[in-house]
Amino acid sequence: MRLREAGNGPRVTTDEPAHPDAEDLACTEEVEVMTDYLEGDLPAAEARRLERHLETCPGCTEYLDQMRTIAGSLGGLSEESLPAEMRDGLIAAFRDFRRSEN
Repeated sequence: MRLREAGNGPRVTTDEPAHPDAEDLACTEEVEVMTDYLEGDLPAAEARRLERHLETCPGCTEYLDQMRTIAGSLGGLSEESLPAEMRDGLIAAFRDFRRSEN
């Protein structure tokens, strides 16, 4: 697993699954489900699979820890606390990002 800079920020990439076990997800797939995991929205079977992966993958564990830190730092922000121009820019960026994924 390695981080690379991309147009939309850092991306975790790998060419191989983290484990030879077919049930385990590749690191790139793990990163894609971490937000749902942190928010408690990941189905139980997928959460267990992610947790098994994290037990043996220091890169993904570090990534998850970073996400927790960022979420904790930003948790006190409210929409009203952002200047309107910044809020509108963030919303536009998220919409553009979602469109580029589809």
